[in-house]
Amino acid sequence: MPHCYSDACLRHLRNEIDFESLFVALHWPHKQRNRQLVFVCPLCSETQSAVNPRTNLARCFRCQQNFNPIDFTMAARECDFVAAVQYLQTRLSVR
Repeated sequence: MPHCYSDACLRHLRNEIDFESLFVALHWPHKQRNRQLVFVCPLCSETQSAVNPRTNLARCFRCQQNFNPIDFTMAARECDFVAAVQYLQTRLSVR
């Protein structure tokens, strides 16, 4: 059975769920370093990472991977897109 999500729903999940809340919900290792939120990359396990709160995107500089909240959830939980969206909707979405 195919799942369809509106553009508004996906935009909300990508842009309105902040990474600190996501890391807490996922029990993901993260911390503030020099006023910047850093995390363990779910792909390469390195900490050469940062979150840009202005764009709500995260980046691992070691493996060169960019993440929005949906992408990060897919990598951290090792799940597909639909499972990641459902997780974010039930655990973090305020809509």
